[in-house]
Amino acid sequence: MTEEKIVERKPIKATKEMGRIMTAYYFQLNDAARTHSQKIAWCTSVGPAEILRSLGFLVYFPENHGAMLGASRMATDTIPEANAIGYSPDICSYLTADVGAYLKGVTPLSKAYKGIESVPKPDVLVYNTNQCRDVQDWFAWYAREFKAPLVGIETHRGVGDVSDAHVESIAKQMEAIVSPLEEVAGRKFDLEELKRVLALSRECSELWKQVLDTASHTPSPLTFYDGAIHMGPAVVLRGTQQAVDYYRLLLAELNERIANNVAAVEGERHRLYWEGMPIWGRLSAHAKMFAALSTCVLASTYCNSWIFTAFDPDDPFTSMARAYTELFIVRSDESKERYIKQMIDFFKADGVIYHDAKTCPNNSNCRYGMPQRMERLTGLPSLILHGDLNDLRLISDEQTRTNVEAFVEQLEENKT
Repeated sequence: MTEEKIVERKPIKATKEMGRIMTAYYFQLNDAARTHSQKIAWCTSVGPAEILRSLGFLVYFPENHGAMLGASRMATDTIPEANAIGYSPDICSYLTADVGAYLKGVTPLSKAYKGIESVPKPDVLVYNTNQCRDVQDWFAWYAREFKAPLVGIETHRGVGDVSDAHVESIAKQMEAIVSPLEEVAGRKFDLEELKRVLALSRECSELWKQVLDTASHTPSPLTFYDGAIHMGPAVVLRGTQQAVDYYRLLLAELNERIANNVAAVEGERHRLYWEGMPIWGRLSAHAKMFAALSTCVLASTYCNSWIFTAFDPDDPFTSMARAYTELFIVRSDESKERYIKQMIDFFKADGVIYHDAKTCPNNSNCRYGMPQRMERLTGLPSLILHGDLNDLRLISDEQTRTNVEAFVEQLEENKT
């Protein structure tokens, strides 16, 4: 058996600053909801947040709340509440955990931030189906519950090369939602303000990419598990100066680690690429498990989902349409495989882990032969872990450990 050792995790100092700005973000939402001092828009995490910010909305992201329910391991208790009102146990466990938490009247926000008792009530809900159709049903349920307007963008699926026709159709939909959002916001749309917000989103995106790209160094200064935590500002504060300032701080720290040859995983021997959703309720446990095996899971498709290099403040609607349609999850298998190959090469990975998330077929890419095709293409081994993003009842910790240890043994044999 591969020998495990106890490894002390190296904390990232910038985490304290991230905690500060995330705390300020949630209290701003809470105060606005309590005093009705500012309009609140709910938005899907890879949706048109820039349009909302340019209209003066505070933006809340239910998917981020769903991930918090998973990470806090509250989700397993809240999911049955949504199942009881007709939501299948087989659909997105972000959705069922979040709706279930609302029905139970609980939120991890109240544990993380003293004084916050509930999620902020929306004045409008805005979705983009570039992730999946589940977000549309999810937001529609809340729209009925809160009697709030619902607007959305329907994105193409299975996209190979992103064409001008794809981009034009999404850009027109984005332009069409401006008018109903103006009515809710009570103010006119300002193109110059959108350009300003988009410029901040572009800068945030570029810095976030640089942060993740530091993992190409050997040894890697961060892990996929670090990325899953530190992506928070890129999701909920995209389009703000706070996010830009934070990633400058984080990038400087990681570059300092590189200069001093500081490894996120001490004695890094194997480098793995993670494909699929995080297993939020096992993030810390899995980070420790892989580190104990001298294995760094260092990069992922998931964390890269908030890199939008196509953003162009001089052409906001067209560039947003392109950026939000280039998203990995909406692409064809051929496009996904080319992308994964590029990532494997760039990060110098020794193998790939595919997470088959039971309730997330849209972001589980191992069900139609992709791992086998990629093994033939790259010559690298892969492992499929069966689990879920939120529902811990769908995870066998013992089987996961056994499979991971056997896979690392295979990597060791390949190396020697």
